[in-house]
Formats: sequence, C-alpha cells, structure tokens
Amino acid sequence: MKKHIFIYILLFCFPLLSPGQKLGNQEIKDLINSYKKDIRGPYKEIRWFCTDGSIRQPKDPCPDNIGPGVQHATYKSSIIDLGKSNHLYLGQILSYTSKEEFWDAENNHSRLKQYQLDKYLKTVDNGWILEKGQFYRGAIQAEDEEAWGVDFYKWLLSDTQNLAQNFYLIRQSLKDIPHNGDDNLAQKIRSDSKVISDIIPEFMDLRVKIHSQPDAGDINKVKDFKSKNSNKLTNEVKAQIDALVVTMANFYKPVDIAQIQKNTPLVKDSPIGVSIKNFTSSYSNETNAAVLIPATAELLLDIRQALLKEVNAVARLQLLDASLKLEEVIFKNSPQWQPEDLNGLLDKVCYLGMANAGAGYIELAEWEQLNLSLKGSNSNAMSLGQLTSILENARREVEWSSSMVKANYQEIVDIYTAFEPKAYGFIDDKIRGSIALYLGQTVGELGDIIAQESALTNMVMDIDNQSGLRGLNPGYALGELVVVSGSPDDIEVTSDKIYIFQRPPSDLKPVAGIATVSEGNMVSHVQLLARNMGIPNAALSDENLKSLQKYNGEKVFYAVSNKGNIIMKLEKDMSEEERNLFIKIERKEERIEVPIENIRLDENSILNLRAVDAEDSGKLCGPKAANLGQLKKMFPDMVVEGLVIPFGIFRDHMDQPMPDQQGSYWEFLNSTFKEAENMRSQGIAEGEVENYQLRQLEILREAIKKMPMKSEFITQLEEGFTEVLGKPIGEIPVFLRSDTNMEDLKNFTGAGLNLTVFNVAAKEKIISGIKDVWASPYSERSFKWRQKYLLNPENVFPSILIIPSVDVDYSGVLITKGISSGHLDDLTIAFSRGAGGAVDGQSAETYLIRDIGGTQLLAPAREMYHNRLPNAGGTEKRMSTFEDFILNQNNIEEIRAFAKTIRETMATETKSDYEGAYDVELGFKNNKLWLFQIRPFVENKKALSSNYLESITPKIDLDKSIPLSKKM
Repeated sequence: MKKHIFIYILLFCFPLLSPGQKLGNQEIKDLINSYKKDIRGPYKEIRWFCTDGSIRQPKDPCPDNIGPGVQHATYKSSIIDLGKSNHLYLGQILSYTSKEEFWDAENNHSRLKQYQLDKYLKTVDNGWILEKGQFYRGAIQAEDEEAWGVDFYKWLLSDTQNLAQNFYLIRQSLKDIPHNGDDNLAQKIRSDSKVISDIIPEFMDLRVKIHSQPDAGDINKVKDFKSKNSNKLTNEVKAQIDALVVTMANFYKPVDIAQIQKNTPLVKDSPIGVSIKNFTSSYSNETNAAVLIPATAELLLDIRQALLKEVNAVARLQLLDASLKLEEVIFKNSPQWQPEDLNGLLDKVCYLGMANAGAGYIELAEWEQLNLSLKGSNSNAMSLGQLTSILENARREVEWSSSMVKANYQEIVDIYTAFEPKAYGFIDDKIRGSIALYLGQTVGELGDIIAQESALTNMVMDIDNQSGLRGLNPGYALGELVVVSGSPDDIEVTSDKIYIFQRPPSDLKPVAGIATVSEGNMVSHVQLLARNMGIPNAALSDENLKSLQKYNGEKVFYAVSNKGNIIMKLEKDMSEEERNLFIKIERKEERIEVPIENIRLDENSILNLRAVDAEDSGKLCGPKAANLGQLKKMFPDMVVEGLVIPFGIFRDHMDQPMPDQQGSYWEFLNSTFKEAENMRSQGIAEGEVENYQLRQLEILREAIKKMPMKSEFITQLEEGFTEVLGKPIGEIPVFLRSDTNMEDLKNFTGAGLNLTVFNVAAKEKIISGIKDVWASPYSERSFKWRQKYLLNPENVFPSILIIPSVDVDYSGVLITKGISSGHLDDLTIAFSRGAGGAVDGQSAETYLIRDIGGTQLLAPAREMYHNRLPNAGGTEKRMSTFEDFILNQNNIEEIRAFAKTIRETMATETKSDYEGAYDVELGFKNNKLWLFQIRPFVENKKALSSNYLESITPKIDLDKSIPLSKKM
C-alpha cells in the first residue's frame, strides 16, 4: 500500500514533462530561479566545436587539420526542451546557432527578439539567469560572438526586400548583437539607475530624470547624490554609483564625427559617401546643437534612403552603423538645443521628426505624409490653424513611433512578462532610448504654446505634458479611476468606473469613461459604441498614463469637450455645475424601445438575399441582411449572393421544449425577465437583479447551443446553399453574421455586440455556428450594453445573414463623415490587411478624405498579423510589414465615388428621411471593391448638445496670427 501511495505522489505531485509538452508559466519561473542559483546558469559544460562537426573536451582544442573551432558552453537539457516545447530560447549563444534559426522568420523573428530581451533582463536584474553564472569562464567567447554577428549581418543584409520590410527591427538588433565592439551604453545607464533606485528609494527622482530627460549634467547630479548620502550608502551601492558615473562619462563623450567617414570606406565614392564626407568635414568640430542636429538629421534620413540602393551587404552594415552613430549624436545633443522663439521650436520639431524617420521609428512613406516644415516662404507669422496642423502631425509621429516599437516587441514581451515581470519594462526602455523621447518633449512644448494661444487647454489633475492628451469622443463621467498599465484583456470592467488602458480591449463591456495610449482606430466597434453611448474617450501618452497611476482608485470627474479638450479632477474639486450633472433623473427618459409592432414571426422560410431590402429591416430580419440586400440591388457586382434566416425561424425553434425545464426556451426567456421585474418591484438592488438575469441567460445560452434543429429547416438550408450560393453545404466557406432587431436603431448602434462566425465550411460546423449566433444576444457583454440603453431588452430577435467568404487582401470601415475634422462632407476610412479589418480595434491605416480634395493620413497600420480565409474554412494568421501603405490611390478614389453615390441615393432608394452619415464595412480583393455591410453612423446627440460640454469648449479663432518671433 505504501508503495502505491509513493507512486501516486510521484505521478500526480511531480508530473514528468516530455520534451514536447508545453510548460506553464510557473514551471518556467521555477526553471529561471534554478538557473539564477546555479554557478553555470543555463549552461551544462564547456566544449570545443570543430569545423568538421566534432566536439572535444575544453582542454583538447581542435587540431589545425580539422580546425579552426570555437569554444563555448553547451545548454542544459531543460533549456533545449524549453525551446522545443515553448519556442523559448534563454541564454542564447550566437556562435552555437544557425543564422536562419536565429532570424526565425516563420515565428516573427522571435529568437532575435528574445536575444534582445534576454540582454535587457541581464542588465536590469543582476545577470538574470546568469546571476551566479555570469562569471562561468569560457561559456561565451566575445570574439566568437562578434565574428558570428558580422557573418549574420552579411547574410541578412544581402536581401534587399528583407531590409525594406524589417528596417526598424534590423537596425535595433545592431544595438544588441555584437559585431563591431560597441556596447549599448544608453541602455546600461537606464538599467543601472533603475537597479540603484530599487535599492535606494531616495535615488528615484534622479532615476526619473535620467530616464525621461537625460543629459550630460546627470553625471554631476549622481556624484552629488553619492556625496550627500554617503553615510546611508553601503560600499556595494557606492560601487554601483561609481560604475554608473563611469558609464555615463563614456556615453557622453562627444561622438568622433570624423570617424564616421573612416568607418564607411566601401561607400566613399557613392553619392551617400560624398554626403558623409561633406558632413564630417563640415561638422566634426561643431558644438552648436541648433546647427549640428539639422545637418545630422538630414544625413540620417539620406542614409536610410541610400541603403536600399546600395547592393553590397558589408557596405550596408557600415551605413547602418554610421546611422546609429548619427542617432547617438542627436540623442546626446538634443537637450542642448534650447530654442529662443517659436521659429526655432518649429525647426527643432521638424528636424527631430526627420531624424526619427531616418532612424526607422516610422516608415519613409509615413514621413512623406507628414509636413513638419510648412512655415511658408519668407513668413514671419503663422495662423493658429497652421500651427495646430503642424502640432497634430508632429503628435502623430510621436504616437506612430511608439506604436512601431510595440508592434515589433509587444508579443514577445507579453509572453515573457507572464513568467518574468521585469520584462515589461523593455518596451518603455526602447522608447526612452530613442529620438522619439526628445521629439515627444519638443512637441509637448509646441502644444503648450498653442494651448495658451487657443485656450484649448487640458486640465487633467496636476500631471506634466498635458498636450499629449486629446479627446476622441465627447461626454462626461464620474467614477473610480482605474489605471491599467499591463494587458487589458484579463480586466473585468464595470459600468461605473473610468479606465485608462495601454490599448482598448476588443470586447469592451460598458464603462463610465475610457482613455487609451493606443487608441486602436476611431472606427472600431469599441470606439463606435463609446461614441454612441456618450462615453468620454481620449488618447494619451505613455508618460501621461504613468503620471495618472498615483490617482488609481480615486473617484474622479472626467469630461471631454466637443473640441477635444479634457478635464479630469478629483470628486472633491468638482464645481456645483459639475455635481448637478449627476443628480438622478428618470432613467426611462434616456432609453429607447425596440420596436416590435411590425415584426413578422410567421416567416419560416430561408430567404434569398436578393429578396430582401431596407424595408424588411426589423420585420423579417435585422438591418445587416436588409441593408446588404438593398446594396445588392443598388450595386449588384459589389455584393456577394447570400441567404437570410429570418426572425421567424429562430422564434419557431424557441418554442421547442427546453431540456431540464418545465416549458419551452421562449417561456424560460420571458419568465426570466418577468422575475427580474418582480425583484425590482420588491426593492431588490439592481446589481442583484442583473446578476440573476445573467445567470439565467447563461443557462439559456448553453441550452440554445445544444438545441435540436428541425429537419425542414435543415432541408431548406441545404437547398439554399445549392440554389443560391452555387455549391452544396460543406463545399463553400461562409460567414454567419448575427443580425438582431435591436441593431442600428435611430439612436443606438449594436456594432460588434453579437457573434459573427468567420469562414466556416463543414456542414456540422455551420449548423453549430447558427445555434451559437442565436445564443450570442444573451451573452453578458451584449446584454449589458442593451440593458444600459433599451427599455425592452427581452424583445430581441436574432436573424442570421449567411454570405460566402471573400478572402480579401484588405478590409475596413468607411464613415461618410470626417470624424476628426467634424465636417459632414469629409470621409473617414480605416483599413487593415486581410479579413475583418479595423472593426476589432486593430491599429488600422486611417485616413481623412477631404471633400475639397486630398487625404490626410491619421494613422498607419501597426498590426503584425492579419487574417486570411482558406477554402477549407477557419482562418490563417499571416505576418504583415509596414513599409507600404495598404490602400492605393485608385482604392481611395473608388471609395470616394462610392460614398458620393450612397449620399445621393441611399435615402431615396430606401424611402427614408435619414440624413446622417453611414458606417460601411468593405474590402478589396485584387483591387475589386466588395461591400459587406451598411448602417447609420449613430452619435450621442445628448453628449454633442450638452450645455456643460459646450461651456468647456473654447471658441477658437484659427485665423489668429502668431508671430514666429514669439519668445519661448
């Protein structure tokens, strides 16, 4: 018996993991801790690796006849297994790795990024997995690693397309992969200062200064700190501070500009080589930052443009190293450029923006869309409108730069953070080590001047750099402030709180207010719902989010005006007018009723999409199917064929007996809402009533998913596929789109609240998907949004639109209004690569298309993956790159023409008096336009017409002239 118990303990308490079994985060944490305590860290033993493939003992080097070889450590078996099971590669030895495996193209270059992240963790965590093993002699040979690095870049840079598509990543990797003897001193300064502040909290102010506004003066500040606090510091900390001072002194030595020419001999006779020669001869001894930085920025951009024209891989490597030195020149000298007037400040914004593009933080095509130097010829003044336009573009560049870093590294940082929380600081470190840091500060200074001149001033607590905040949707709210610096996906939100996120979750439930660093895009379902509900919504900077963390948990008032200025204050600081906004009024005045007087539940036949149009919305089916049927009549070649499962078929199936209940599914649903009303009449708290409803609806939802389908319905479905869609069910992939009678009412949009089943092909999956769609209106998220706005949420009927999948190259949303400009005649479009673009909050390519002509790029795409739709069903994730725009000019002109037709004909064709904007989902396949949905674009009129919001919206004279000689 004891023997059996012992075996049981072995099997269940200490499960053995096979090499292919994926390890959990806690198991990885345990491994990391074991490596930290091991004098060999993640390594097993030292060996010689000879050219002929043989492996020899450490004291038996490779003979000349089979050499030369390299000496380094081998990995522990647990390290090798972790790579196989989790694709995690800790403590990578470059000379032990093939170039192709390290580049890891199939996994979005994961191994290279892990190498960079591993290096970062070693600097901020005392060696990290090498805490005890960092002095394991012979484990890694620096000269072999550097030689490998040179070979790696010769191989990598021989591919022009690779360089164009991955310029930012390749250039960043040069800071971490040894190849020329340089160290990343800037990162070491930041990490060492963090380590010291973690030990000595009094050092925190200096650490913040070093991280956010670094300059050479920090050296004396650190020395003074050591002197003033000498009695409190241990000898170990004093040694760390001394080491930091040495690193800072090395970093802030002037860059030897003349050396840049000497280090680029392979391009000396080319045009870029001549530019480098002219630069070094003219500026080697230049000490005036206002002169040095513009010239350096121009050369930095020229080098980036010249790189793709150069064909020699080693010459490319020389140019990239020169580019890094030039970035270092700008980073070190930016604090010394202190403009005296507005003209000088605009120059600084322009040239830092140019350098930022040259360094790869935005794409060249994106830089060409930003005009940061538009001061006019011989102009002594600019209008407030012109200055505001420059500010908006400069602010966009700062945001695009931050999103470039996150697009490249967020995925691997999130994976590592789950088992090593210190990894989360990597992205912040990347941003703070870039030109974008100083660009952001300079843009903030310009924003302060414009705010002063326009009175469009944010008043958000007491935080710095408030020009980094901008309103997206007007509204006001009172609630607890919740600041979420990590991933938002696991946060359970409530409707009475105000949330600050790094990025908006794609399935956001109702909240009182929201602000995000990465806004996603302005036409995503989350943004449209927020706009519809009058939820105040704003974008802010990483720095702003960090500054607001000290107010986490406080009850605050939050308002966004119609012009986008923002107020946030503690509840105790609210004015009487602001308090009066929250005096309870009768809730029914703010709600609407789902109309059901014209609904036809007697229609039990599957319909051809061609047989329905806008007049059938809310009667036979929801507006998705009705409006797409309308578009099919108006634009037959732009809309696929389709089937419509009307409300009546859903209602007919709901009359079946519900398992484990006394009545039908329909009776269970109605009894749930009836009981909820009884509970309210007894004075039971609304929260408890809602929880009861959600529990009951969960029972109903799960029952619907298992509901038996009537045989006559299955027969109709099979006939519809063959006769209308052209192929038997199971042989053509389709989308199943929920389409309820509550969507797109006059004052409510149901954008994204219910289920769409993507690209399903197998018959059994289609039938299961239909039941899933019928169940989706009873999900917690869908119910909570409806409950907030509708008087009769029980009267929701789902129909289903079935359309063949179109494997579009890119897709997105068109709004027939300029959301950012406020002009009704402009257009707003947002597109992402692949299917399902823009609607789920992706960082989409977004434009303002002006009625007077021309376009404004509001945001570039920053999604690393996109969906493609295989014929077998399901979705495939493909990787994306950012060097080219998604939409071409012909696409934009076709969208402009389509929007013009919609505006002119839609109301007439649908016999409607609707005069507002439309929200259209569309896509392109081989440059052919396909239409998938149209709905009214619903905004919250209460928020737009609020007297309070109007009172905090300043009247701005955009023609006001501002002299460029205005002193700073």
